Amino acid sequence: MRNLSKTNDVLGTANRGNIAESGLCTLCRADCAGKCETWLSSLKGRAMLYPRDFGGVTAGSGNTCHVGVNYNALRIQGANYGAVGVAAGRTKSADDCLFTNVNLESAFGNGLKARLPLMTGALGSTFIAAKYWDSFAIGCALAGLPIVVGENVVGVDRQAVIQNGKVLAAPELDRRITGYLKYFDGYGAIIVQLNVEDARNGVAQYVIDKYGDKVVIELKWGQGAKNIGGEIEVTSLDYALFLKQRGYLVDPDPEIEAVREAFAAGAVKGFARHSRLGYTDLPSEAAVQDTFMANVACLRNLGYRNISLKTGAYGMEALAMAMRYATDAGLDLLTIDGSGGGTGMSPWNMMETWGVPSILLHAKAAEYASLLASRGHKVVDLSFAGGFAREDHIFKALALGAPHAKLICMGRAVMIPGFLGSNIEGALHPERRAAVNGNWDALPKTVKDIGDTASELFAGYADVKRKLGAREMENIPYGAIAICTLADKLGAGLQQLLAGARKFSVAQIDRRDIASGNRETERETQIPFITDIQDETARNILLG
Repeated sequence: MRNLSKTNDVLGTANRGNIAESGLCTLCRADCAGKCETWLSSLKGRAMLYPRDFGGVTAGSGNTCHVGVNYNALRIQGANYGAVGVAAGRTKSADDCLFTNVNLESAFGNGLKARLPLMTGALGSTFIAAKYWDSFAIGCALAGLPIVVGENVVGVDRQAVIQNGKVLAAPELDRRITGYLKYFDGYGAIIVQLNVEDARNGVAQYVIDKYGDKVVIELKWGQGAKNIGGEIEVTSLDYALFLKQRGYLVDPDPEIEAVREAFAAGAVKGFARHSRLGYTDLPSEAAVQDTFMANVACLRNLGYRNISLKTGAYGMEALAMAMRYATDAGLDLLTIDGSGGGTGMSPWNMMETWGVPSILLHAKAAEYASLLASRGHKVVDLSFAGGFAREDHIFKALALGAPHAKLICMGRAVMIPGFLGSNIEGALHPERRAAVNGNWDALPKTVKDIGDTASELFAGYADVKRKLGAREMENIPYGAIAICTLADKLGAGLQQLLAGARKFSVAQIDRRDIASGNRETERETQIPFITDIQDETARNILLG
């Protein structure tokens, strides 16, 4: 697999903690002073595509060990002639076939589109999602990326008013939706998840009544980080009691006197709020199908034009159910989240040991999609999630799922620039520190080595300013600028990889654009081993 050393001398990056397959630290801190590849890319942008200190160095790949079944064991295939997907009005000349002319726009579902084939993970009721939402929402809207408002946002909002299964007021959800829509220009989407509690509280009715078809509604079966409902931790007894009264499972139970005594004594320092499992009362797959289809029909009757489904790292039966039901129901998107991704809060050993690893789940999804297509079905568009952070991840996952994978879902990788930009804004403007949840009193050396003003620090600053104008730029959080900077780097890197494969539109990517770096990966993904590909053609050239 890819070199997982904590430092990369070529890029000048370093990880603070243990490294996941994505290249991110397993524990990603909002106050981190750097400097992993994603962190540094949020400042330097596409400059991070190249080795540092150009002109005084040479560099060589450290990725020499293709071991195990994982995305790093897939290799990207290049081509030495031809050009596919060249835009109308351009020629196949060398002057037109530039990597900067590669079209990265992705269309999915019923009239939805994104500037990059990239979306966020679900940013729900965890406090870190709420703290940095302005950066996440504005940054993704400006970059043209779909963003997901995760489960339970209304339920945990103490200012929300819910009566008899009807939401009368939901200020936090409103803040999240309007924050994105203010800068939405037709690219991207705002997606709101529904879990058991959200459905009971009437969130779907509230959203459609207030926002109409501006919002995509998403049914949630699960995620790759855990096989139980979402959690948050609260440190206030009063808040824990409020959540219990809202109908949530709170552990330990704050209504038990012994628990209150332990909290007062300091032995219990926090309470975990849990969501409920869905479909617990259904005895069979057929019953699940009937209930799912009835839920979709209910949402259609409410007026929802765009509906998606998020499923987790369950086994093959659940994967097949999600794909067949989403296809039959004509959903816009199915996000398939494999084990190996991240979350705001999950039981750690559950996250480490449960579920189907991303590449195995995604390979099976591709196989099952082909099976459905062979029977004449219009297969639901897919988004793959679970441990992605770099442009090569986007390429490989899209190719593995081609032609049905339209988006790649990134969670923590898209949050990092939001943290970083907020920390910089708070350090440069102490009067804004509390408002943006900045964690730094001053810029650390890792940042000062790059610059000490926003226009100097963020490679994407000028592009955002050019798009919005100087006056509106004053309203844009630095975290949003950092997200645009990272998106530019990921986009440029993806354009380079596609151009090297002689594909000038991301829609042209297919499974022939990747190869397996070891026989085990070939067996599990059905992607041929790298030296077997075109071997017969090569022999004909040599012997013909």
